[in-house]
Amino acid sequence: WTKGKSCDHYGPVGPWLVTRDAIPDPQKLSMQLAVNGKMMQDGSTADMIFSVAEIIAHLSELMTLHPGDIIATGTPAGVGMGQKPDPVYLRHGDVMTLDIDGLGRQQQTILADPS
Repeated sequence: WTKGKSCDHYGPVGPWLVTRDAIPDPQKLSMQLAVNGKMMQDGSTADMIFSVAEIIAHLSELMTLHPGDIIATGTPAGVGMGQKPDPVYLRHGDVMTLDIDGLGRQQQTILADPS
């Protein structure tokens, strides 16, 4: 997932980060994603196929991880292209809002690539 979600201008973070001790159990975080106010994804890290610890252990065998590194772990059910009967794709001007317990809220406005 990391390579596929790490293109230029992808993966915004902030405006703040939390330290490891602020999240007692990374497998107990609920998360919701809305597009233009419509709930698209509602999931939990408890539903992950591999735990955060397993992902870190695996990646540590492939590369050196440093404090502060960000690891993209996939996504809960509800991605736009999987919507039936008609897929939903982000468009210029759409507003995405992501909430994760203990981590806060991230809101982004989609801008079309001028190229």
